[in-house]
Amino acid sequence: MKNLEEYISSGVLEAYILGLTDETTTAEILEMTVLHPGLTDEIEKIERTLLNLPGPLPEANAGALVMATIDYTERLRNGELPEVPPLLHEKSLSGDYEKWLGRPDMALPDDAGDVYAKIIGYTPEASTLIVWLKTGSPHETHTTEKERFLILEGSCDIVFDDGVIHRLHAGQFIEIPLYMGHTLTVTSETPCKVVLQRVAA
Repeated sequence: MKNLEEYISSGVLEAYILGLTDETTTAEILEMTVLHPGLTDEIEKIERTLLNLPGPLPEANAGALVMATIDYTERLRNGELPEVPPLLHEKSLSGDYEKWLGRPDMALPDDAGDVYAKIIGYTPEASTLIVWLKTGSPHETHTTEKERFLILEGSCDIVFDDGVIHRLHAGQFIEIPLYMGHTLTVTSETPCKVVLQRVAA
């Protein structure tokens, strides 16, 4: 069983779900699912996690999340190497993410909806996105992940359920406490562009 646990934690199942395994590895995984029926459940669990990959957008913005996940998967399939962006903290700067922010494919399209997102990194411990919000994001509460924002452009208000209002502008950082309901409203005329990160608690 230890070998199976090591196999599961190796990352090969994530690669398989994203379509990144070669024919030999794919066949090996399918054979393993026959030998170990519980492995199918594990694959389904990982698939659910990957389909909710970054998890930073509420259900109301599910379309933007799906499109961001498809885009990220295609970029990996086309040869982009997975990277681990730095963890956000109170001293983070936009320059810490320049390798992604400076890329031509990390721009807001003219026909983007209210929310547009680009995944720049994913691990089981943290997911990181660049997100553009035109009006805001509905009420949500996080119970398993810490949500962190670094405002890059524009401004927004984040209102906590306890009534505290955080008025944020470019260069500012905030971490949303676990179990704290909150709503985000864009206060600038231009979209609020942020680095958004969810970190497993």
